[in-house]
Amino acid sequence: MAKQRGAIYARYSSDLQNDRSVEDQIALCRAFADRNDISIAQTFHDRARSGASVFGREGLLSLIETARSNVFDVIVVEALDRLSRDQEDLAGLYKRLNFLGIKIIAVHDGVADAVQIGVRGMLGSLYLADLANKTRRGLQGVVREGRHAGGRAYGYRPTPGKPGEMSIVDDEAAIIHQIFADYAAGQSPRSMAADLNARRVPPPRGSYWNASTINGNKERGHGILRNAIYSGRLVWNRVRMVRDPDTGKRLSRVNPESDWQTTDVPHLRIVPEDLWQAVKARIDSRTHEKTVHEPRARRLLSGLLRCGSCGSGMTITGGDRSGPRVQCSAYKESRRCDNGGATTSRR
Repeated sequence: MAKQRGAIYARYSSDLQNDRSVEDQIALCRAFADRNDISIAQTFHDRARSGASVFGREGLLSLIETARSNVFDVIVVEALDRLSRDQEDLAGLYKRLNFLGIKIIAVHDGVADAVQIGVRGMLGSLYLADLANKTRRGLQGVVREGRHAGGRAYGYRPTPGKPGEMSIVDDEAAIIHQIFADYAAGQSPRSMAADLNARRVPPPRGSYWNASTINGNKERGHGILRNAIYSGRLVWNRVRMVRDPDTGKRLSRVNPESDWQTTDVPHLRIVPEDLWQAVKARIDSRTHEKTVHEPRARRLLSGLLRCGSCGSGMTITGGDRSGPRVQCSAYKESRRCDNGGATTSRR
């Protein structure tokens, strides 16, 4: 009796795990194949890739593509959750491979059938939900202790050897204090961004300061002027992450304010309370509630015009009888482009 032609798939989830995990899984599957008269034709793997989605897993996608070429009859895995921990994805993989006449064999569970796929898919999904809940619980404890739960805030650096603890960076703290003082004195985020760029002050991220870096977003609490940590308060859980099932990308969603967790961290205060309140009052006076509008009609060249000097997009800055006038958005927002001229864009 001829040996079955087989392929091996291996995966581990996190870059914090041992990279040898893939080699160990492949060795285990090879030994299983030898005992069961399966001739391994190819191996496929994904390193540091979550089983929550098939997106971004080149090894798995290559396996599926190769399966259509009738190169193997069996896929050997250590366990079914190596293929996927998502119910929909695991069922879809099984359906497609079953259509091609290819069996899935898990070393610890044997040949997969519809019942196993359903049960393992459900258990995998429950595992991911349980892991997310435990991770959230751990982060809540970190925040209650006044430690940072992740990410980097401008003006602070991690304390070596003390996870979650931060210390103030004096040079950046001086910039933050200046931003608050200038805004309270009436300057606009655009003019402040232009000044910081002209002085070549390194921004929190990227290459240039923008008005949005300073002004931020009210709902998400982003931006220098809205970040409560500068007033000595650590606010966590403003947003949650969800995965788009159609693209596999993780997107943020704003949580209701009742879900936020706030802890006083006076040792991290950079902005005095009177200055913080003055800035907050000016922001509140300039903030208007959003109203519902009909969608704007897109102009013929919307999103197509580019600045000839820096390549940034063009934005409408006014108009005359000839039509709307457009200007480099990089110049308008932060003066990081020297092309300040406004040009008529005919409709």
